[in-house]
Amino acid sequence: MSTSRHSAPTGSRTFDDLVAEAAAAPTQGWDFSWFQGRATEARPSWGYARAMGERLGRAKAALDVQTGGGEVLASAPSLPAVAVATEGWPPNVAKATALLHPRGAVVVASAEDAPLPFADGAFDLVTSRHPVTPHFAEIARVLRPGGTYFAQHVGPSSVFELVEYFLGEQPEEVRNARDPEGERAAAEAAGLDVVSLRAERLRMEFFDVGAVVHFLRKVVWMVPGFTVDAYRPRLRELHELIQEEGPFVAHSTRHLFDARKR
Repeated sequence: MSTSRHSAPTGSRTFDDLVAEAAAAPTQGWDFSWFQGRATEARPSWGYARAMGERLGRAKAALDVQTGGGEVLASAPSLPAVAVATEGWPPNVAKATALLHPRGAVVVASAEDAPLPFADGAFDLVTSRHPVTPHFAEIARVLRPGGTYFAQHVGPSSVFELVEYFLGEQPEEVRNARDPEGERAAAEAAGLDVVSLRAERLRMEFFDVGAVVHFLRKVVWMVPGFTVDAYRPRLRELHELIQEEGPFVAHSTRHLFDARKR
């Protein structure tokens, strides 16, 4: 999403116009340029894409897990001699292939919950931006001794103001999922030493209901099974709320993992 603040661009556009436009917008990949002027999200202070690019510049063999459309990996100034990415959603596989093959990176179609289709110790760097679930045992297996896992994860209760607007109050076990300390313990149990773990909570603003629709269609795990038809009455209420009170405010949570295989 955009990181700068804009006034709501919707003017006199109707609820039906905004929702129809968002429902028709393509959702593949992790390009968030559609949100320009319609939503904002503050970025973590550590600058993951830049830091990832620096790591890739020093690596000999690297794997990017759950690469999405390959946008973050493709932003690196240089890639190692062996550069591989995995992705499980077919539209994203096609997009990542088109983006990364010209850079010399291989894209492998692999379901997010499947074992990584690589030999033990194949890589000295594994990266991932916002994996659905980090499978630490598999990450540790494909890393060489001394190799690094460097990733930005989604944290607990991320954007839950929006989630709970549609789903109601969530139980504590759902709110506390993706806890960074729980993930630290899982990583260490898999044979990784966590060198650094940083967490931040970041402000988000949605300036119109179309931005909310596009976000929930794109980030499908936020409100599972979301469709415009299923939530039209609640969406209309949200549209009226934004018109009367201004942007809908939520907060994302992120944490930065830097771990080394023993």
